[in-house]
Amino acid sequence: MTTKLPKLIATSVVRGSQQGESHGGIYTIDFEKQTGEQHVDWNTSSIDFEGRGADRGLRGITFDGDDIYVAASDELFCYDRNFEIKHSYRNRYLKHCHEIVRMGRRIFVTSTGFDSLLSFNLDTKAFDWGFRLLKQYEQWDGFTFDPQTGIGPRPENDFHINSVHVDDGGVYLSGLRSNAMLHLNRDWEVHEFCNLPAGTHNAQPWNGGVLFNDTANDHVRYVPRDGRQQAHKIVTYDETAIEFAGIDDSKVARQGFGRGLCVVDNRFIAAGSSPSTISLYDTHANQMVGSVNLSMDIRNAIHGLEVWPYDTC
Repeated sequence: MTTKLPKLIATSVVRGSQQGESHGGIYTIDFEKQTGEQHVDWNTSSIDFEGRGADRGLRGITFDGDDIYVAASDELFCYDRNFEIKHSYRNRYLKHCHEIVRMGRRIFVTSTGFDSLLSFNLDTKAFDWGFRLLKQYEQWDGFTFDPQTGIGPRPENDFHINSVHVDDGGVYLSGLRSNAMLHLNRDWEVHEFCNLPAGTHNAQPWNGGVLFNDTANDHVRYVPRDGRQQAHKIVTYDETAIEFAGIDDSKVARQGFGRGLCVVDNRFIAAGSSPSTISLYDTHANQMVGSVNLSMDIRNAIHGLEVWPYDTC
């Protein structure tokens, strides 16, 4: 039987963009048709940009029924299926958000600027729990706090927490500088699940191993506990085809910057990269199936990536 290729939803950030320029958007991608469609331009939406940081863009994505939740740097937005904003939510401890994930009636949000996780309660529509990660004397630790009060952590970005995954086994988190994927148990004790190279994004347990964007080394990797790892080289293009190639710099933007990663099923995974490209990989055949490019602007980078859960897009 022929496998039907997936539909995905992605967000992007435009690195180094200025006020008045696009800061990213929301797209759906149909791999069956090899097409992408932009639904939101973060510059032309009816959002007041005054007072927001330069690192705007749109980040993690998750769903609750017909509601689409998308994170910005310091705000959580709720869109309907027509990509109209219904509500938005802020908190003093939400800063430089990256990925988000829903588990039950909660959305777990990475607050990179506070080395923390926040929990957004979908029933009360409030951020009602926080966890601050610490490392003391080479031992991982942390503490919980109430983000509805002013008694919480100071802004810190020691670990650059950018990834969160939640399942029945607990909460998993990691960052560019954690050098490990960490597990929080039900007592909020921190244990190292596995080590990771520096500079990773989107690390998550999968199929008895770990899946992640090895961003610093331009690969998507699946490392099983037993057996041989898979390393998929991230797509790059001829420099003559790249727009704004002159600013290609690791501090601003570069080709092959891997960020955004989602599991389609127990065989296929999808990964994002810069300039905004989504690639589909078959882990059974250990090969790339194909890719869809949304922009050749080197500044335009995929951030959030998820399977589109609805019948139409």
